[in-house]
Amino acid sequence: MFNGSILKFIVGKSIRIVSLLAALSVISFALVSHSPIDPVQAYIGADMMKVSPSQREKIAEHWGLNKPPVERFLSWGNSMIHGDMGTSMIYRRPVLDVIKERFIASLALMGIAWGLSGILGFILGVIAAMNRGRVIDSIIKWYSLTLASTPTFWLGLLLLIVFSVWLGWFPIGMGVPAGVISKDVTLLSRISHIILPALTLSIVGVANIALHTRQKLMDVLESDYILFARARGEHGIKLFLRHGLRNIALPAITLQFASLSEIFGGSVLAEQVFSYPGLGQATVQAGLRGDLPLLLGIVLFSSIFVFAGNMMADIIYRVVDPRIREVKAV
Repeated sequence: MFNGSILKFIVGKSIRIVSLLAALSVISFALVSHSPIDPVQAYIGADMMKVSPSQREKIAEHWGLNKPPVERFLSWGNSMIHGDMGTSMIYRRPVLDVIKERFIASLALMGIAWGLSGILGFILGVIAAMNRGRVIDSIIKWYSLTLASTPTFWLGLLLLIVFSVWLGWFPIGMGVPAGVISKDVTLLSRISHIILPALTLSIVGVANIALHTRQKLMDVLESDYILFARARGEHGIKLFLRHGLRNIALPAITLQFASLSEIFGGSVLAEQVFSYPGLGQATVQAGLRGDLPLLLGIVLFSSIFVFAGNMMADIIYRVVDPRIREVKAV
């Protein structure tokens, strides 16, 4: 299946991602450089009054903040080409190490949310389409449309108030219990901390998959070959498995991979609400405190992450559906 056409496709995508990263680097650097946030003041924090002007100049010189923006960007770009993403000002560690540590925590959160939203959304969409016009279809449609317009942070706060504050079923925020060393945290404790953030992202992510699957299956059920299958006596789950599943699975998978950007964006808000120590929280901290190396590193990393998800969806489409390859060949 891995022929020259797919190799050409991957090479083309690789050129696009390089162009995208270069453009994002320039735009992000320009935006952060013109931000009203003083990185030296953000770096010093509450001890600003205790620091003299000469000490501020030394801090700016240490982090290269006293250089012209163009010179700083070229220096950063040169380091990036050699694999050095710089040092984070707020964590005082290599940016790559910070991203790696935070991404592992976020990956578990986004992976659970991504899987749950895809499975639940697909099942709900199928149930709604197979029961078109009935009460259960109206309920699922209302549920999906309501969730599609629900802000992630609002839903997270609601779940936090109900299940953590009122019922006390889950801990209030953070990735591990406060005051406990990381090596002493049990797997059960980690799971209890990740449930509410993952549930928040999953519930919000269900809507698009459910609505898209519902519409696609309804189109399939109105086709001529379905009418012919019904005339032969096929109906219900048998009709769906034999004629509907194959036609709606591929678009659903594509949409699911394309939703990685939404999951990533939603994780930023969910991690803030639940104080979950993931990449989203690091992004907010880097933006608020003017940590340019970390912010640029996260922007590039998240771009690669989302681009890879979209590219995987395209590859799966081309491998599974021969019509796509034939169209390209023509």
